[in-house]
Amino acid sequence: MDFVADGLASGRRIRALTVVDVYSRECVAIEMDLSLPSARVSRVLDRVALDRGYPKAIVVDNGPEFTSLAMDRWAADHGVELRVIAPGKPTQNAFFESFNGRFRDECLNENWFVKLQGAIETIEAWRRDYNEVRPHGALGNSTPAEFSRAMGLGD
Repeated sequence: MDFVADGLASGRRIRALTVVDVYSRECVAIEMDLSLPSARVSRVLDRVALDRGYPKAIVVDNGPEFTSLAMDRWAADHGVELRVIAPGKPTQNAFFESFNGRFRDECLNENWFVKLQGAIETIEAWRRDYNEVRPHGALGNSTPAEFSRAMGLGD
């Protein structure tokens, strides 16, 4: 998981928490808001876990939302290892950097968000398209959603 920043037409900054299952390539959540503290991150992960279960590990950067005591506690409570990449080494999470670049190029850079709710709706539509419409060569030309269903992940 990682964060991507953007802005509304008013100049107000917004943040997106992107959560991707690297195995299935499925983007299981994009949470968008003005602020996304650790407690909100853990609620998003709990919501995803209702459908998919808790992962064995999550790769994160060394941002404060991921290295806080609240996240450490959440991870320990759910048996999840937080694998923190080294500072300044985004290549240690290369798939995620690629995903976030695609998200920025195809969604954030292509849309002008006037209000937060409009951004949330547009981003969710992009996430569904990414998961349900686009085949991925690494998945045998299945979409991430098809691959996840075939592997018994999620609903």
